[in-house]
Amino acid sequence: MGEGEPGLEIYMVEKRYELIGRIVSRVVKGRRPLTLTDLLDKVFLHRTLGIPIFFTLLWALFTFTFEVSAPLSDLIELAFTALADLARENIPSPRWASLVADGVCAGVGSVLVFVPPIFLLFLGLAILEDTGYLARAAFVLDRVLYKLGLYGRSLIPMLLGFGCNVPAIMATRTIDSEEDRLLTILVSPLVSCSARLPVYVLVAGAVLGSYATIGVYSMYILGIGLALAMALLFRSTMPYFRGKRTALIIELPLFARPTLRSLLAHMYERGILFLRKAGTIIFGSMLVVWFLATHPWSATVGGQVIEASYMAMLGRALEPFFRPLGFDWRIVVALLFGLVAKEIVVETLGVVMGVEREALATAVAHSLTPVTGFAFMVFTLIYMPCVATMGAVYSETNSLKWTLFTVIYGLVLAYALAFIVVVLGSLMT
Repeated sequence: MGEGEPGLEIYMVEKRYELIGRIVSRVVKGRRPLTLTDLLDKVFLHRTLGIPIFFTLLWALFTFTFEVSAPLSDLIELAFTALADLARENIPSPRWASLVADGVCAGVGSVLVFVPPIFLLFLGLAILEDTGYLARAAFVLDRVLYKLGLYGRSLIPMLLGFGCNVPAIMATRTIDSEEDRLLTILVSPLVSCSARLPVYVLVAGAVLGSYATIGVYSMYILGIGLALAMALLFRSTMPYFRGKRTALIIELPLFARPTLRSLLAHMYERGILFLRKAGTIIFGSMLVVWFLATHPWSATVGGQVIEASYMAMLGRALEPFFRPLGFDWRIVVALLFGLVAKEIVVETLGVVMGVEREALATAVAHSLTPVTGFAFMVFTLIYMPCVATMGAVYSETNSLKWTLFTVIYGLVLAYALAFIVVVLGSLMT
C-alpha cells in the first residue's frame, strides 16, 4: 500500500492485517523461513532502489526489443521490396503496377516490418507481468503517482500503453473510483505506444546520429512525464477530479517462473490487435495515400511528380500553420494521415518523398534538422494517437465531451511543446 492521506479505508485494512498477524502468531509456531520472494522483495520494493530498478528494467526492455528485432525487420523489408519489384516488372498497366507495388506491397510491408519489435515488446511486458514484477512496480510508484494526482493501479494500464493505447484504456476498468478511472483514460494516450516506435526509429536514426537510441528512449520517458504532469494539472484545476482519493490496496503475488506457453499467449493476444489494424484501417488508409499521391494521373505522371498531386495541394494548404515548427508540406501530410494510425506515418513519408524504404532515412535527413526532427518526434508522441484509441476513449467514457477534450488538449500540447523544442534548440545551436 503506497503512502497517502490516512482514511477509513486504510484504517480498516491496517486493523484487518493486525488481526491476521495476531491469529497467525498464535497458530504458527517457530520462525517462518525466508523465501525467494521475500529476498527479491527486499530489493524490488526498497524505498530508494525500487524506482531506479524500474527505469533500468524499462531501458533493458527497449534495448532487447530494438536489438533482437532488427535482423527480422530487415528480412521482411527485403521480401516486400522484392515483391514490389516483381509487380512492376510483370504487370503491364502502369496504374495497376503502381497500385500493387506502391500501394499494396509498400503499404503492408511498411507495417509488417515493425511486427518483430512490437511483438517482442509485448513479450517483454508479458515477462514482467507473469513473473509478478508489474504489481510490485505499481506498489513502488504508488507514492509518487499519488502525489502527482494518479492512482497506483493506474500504472498497469499505462504500462500496457507501451504496446497499444486501446487495451490500456480498456484496462482502466480495474480502477474502482470513477474519477481516478477517467483521469487515467485522459492521460493514457500520452504514453508512447508501439505504433509510434517506427516514426522514432526512422527520424532518430536519420537526424540524431549516435544519439538515436537516447532520442527514442527519451520519447518514452517524456510520455510518462507528460502523463503525470497532466494528471496533476487536471487534478488541481478541474473540480470533477477534486473528490475523495482512493488508496492503493494490492495483493502482491509470489514471484514465479512464467511458462513459455503463457508468454506466447499474452504476446499473441496483444500483438494480433496490431495485425488486425494493419489488415483493415491501415491498409485502407495506405490505398488512400497512394491515390492522393499519384492523382491526377496525368499531372503526376503516375506518381513521379508528387508536387502536382492532390496530397501536395492538401499539405501546402496546411503548411503555413506548421511553418513555425520547421515542418514542410510533406511532414504535414504524414502527420495528417497519422491521425488515422501512427503506423502509416513512415509509409506516407516514403510516398510523398518519392523514395523506397531503404532510402527514406536519407530523404528525411534532407528535410529535417536534428532540432526539427526531435520536434517532429515530440509532436508525434503527443497529438491524437489514432482513430481506434479515440474510439476506445468514447466507448469507455460514453462521453463525446471527454473524447473531444482528449483530442483537443493533445493537439494543443503537441504544438506547444514542439514549438518550445524548436525555440530552445535554435538558441542552443
